Amino acid sequence: MTMGAKAVAVLTVMGVLALPAQAQAREQADGADVRPAGAAQGRQASGTAARPSTVAKALFRAWLKADRAAASAVATPAAVNTLFAYPYRAPDHFAGCAGAACRFVHTSVRVPGALNGILMIVSGARVSRVYGSRHLTTPEKAAKHLFNAWKAGDRNRGLEVASSGAVRTLFRTRYGGTGHMFQGCEAEAGGRRCAYSYEGGAMFMHARKVSPGGGHWIRSIDYIAD
Repeated sequence: MTMGAKAVAVLTVMGVLALPAQAQAREQADGADVRPAGAAQGRQASGTAARPSTVAKALFRAWLKADRAAASAVATPAAVNTLFAYPYRAPDHFAGCAGAACRFVHTSVRVPGALNGILMIVSGARVSRVYGSRHLTTPEKAAKHLFNAWKAGDRNRGLEVASSGAVRTLFRTRYGGTGHMFQGCEAEAGGRRCAYSYEGGAMFMHARKVSPGGGHWIRSIDYIAD
């Protein structure tokens, strides 16, 4: 699946790098459910079922107001730091929760990666982890980010910088510590090709840019055997 299929309208990333303060996003109501990787039903410590959407929206509102104190009341320090470092303007649509995984997505701008915005993982009454679309300035950084996500077994982390198809291809097998060596990136038609060699073959990650001034992402992956 390509980035073009994910975007509703194509704008340059340079035009969307901004502080997250969108009134429209603050007023966004519930949307349709989605099914990100790792979704599981959140519960409060007392055993009473929590509403992940309520917790996620509370954190999102605190972020829009640049209120770290309020954010810290409903999220872990790591989740707060990740959210407040998000490089794009606020996503304008709440796409719902699949279990304890809640998404806020962009519908009017194009950003790298199939995540297309922000994913919050809710545990009890707090957001325990936040994932977000990344603005990576080189294809090497995008390739290494995806590779490290694979090593960690974290699909959501991979979706921050890659298409769903690339993540699906990579995660068909588990990382087995097979001595992958990064060989750098070279020019190819439409972008850059980044290579990891290993005994018996090589893996190629095909990197593209969202726009001339935008971040890099991994569109697809293929392999060759020696």
